[in-house]
Amino acid sequence: MSERTPWKPVLNPGTDLLGLPLTPEEGFVASRLDGVTDLHGLSVGTGLSPERIEAALEKLVSLGAVSPPEVLDEEEPAAKDEPAGVHRKLYETTLHQLAAEERAGRARAAEEPELSAFCFDPLPAVVQALLENPRFALAQARLVAAHHRTPSGLEALAARAAFAADAGVRRALLRNPQLPAALLRRLHGGRRLLEQHKLVVSRDVPEQTRRAARELLRSRFATAEADERVEVILKTEGRCLTVLAGLPIDGKTAALLCGRTYTSTLLVQNISRWAAAPPALIAHLMKQELVRRSASLKLLLHRHPNAPTEPRR
Repeated sequence: MSERTPWKPVLNPGTDLLGLPLTPEEGFVASRLDGVTDLHGLSVGTGLSPERIEAALEKLVSLGAVSPPEVLDEEEPAAKDEPAGVHRKLYETTLHQLAAEERAGRARAAEEPELSAFCFDPLPAVVQALLENPRFALAQARLVAAHHRTPSGLEALAARAAFAADAGVRRALLRNPQLPAALLRRLHGGRRLLEQHKLVVSRDVPEQTRRAARELLRSRFATAEADERVEVILKTEGRCLTVLAGLPIDGKTAALLCGRTYTSTLLVQNISRWAAAPPALIAHLMKQELVRRSASLKLLLHRHPNAPTEPRR
């Protein structure tokens, strides 16, 4: 569960509750999900214990009827509040008035609090000067990553391997609206497809970064191993397929997908809307117990352009 805000579950669009193997209690909980009520509110509103609410939600998540709560990456801990306001004020009231050359010169030898204050300077030359300062450390690198607004300054910071490897620096760079696409590829290009998809849908990064991340995901998907492709499709409940529209899959990926038993309504729905889904996968889905019990899923699959001929009769 997210550490920042309480989880407020809601049914995924198109969910057919009547086609799911739910107990009356689980169906009752599902009927109360509105996207604005958290788990405590659901417990109060239904009269059920928190444990029973959590059990019902776990079942709904496993069936693909509800999206799981977003969690922070374990390797990227939540950013802590920094005394940035004090340093910014020092820069704006005292240092900003200096000539550019003088600011760069002072940044090379600055000590605290001026050292951190110079991290708010808009000039890449000052950032470069800070990087030459032996006192410049991770705390300052994170300030520059979060607040500097020129691509060249961010590139200079990330060129230092020790800083680029720090989770706090990387996190701040991803949230920076001036992050260059080339730097994004360098920082995130080697990540697994599932991690790249998290960035595509993240609400913590600017839209231009999400757009660049979508292109990066598409590029990586085209060359990724079959098991990694399957992982991102299954673990995102097929949500990634919208981003991957138009990209085909190879025979090994199709075979791995056809070797699975499907119990998630949302996953089947998303695959049924994926034009590149191979005929063998559509045929395999039609044989699933989940699909045989759901008229709406059958209809979606029958309408797929790659649906086998016989089920259409």
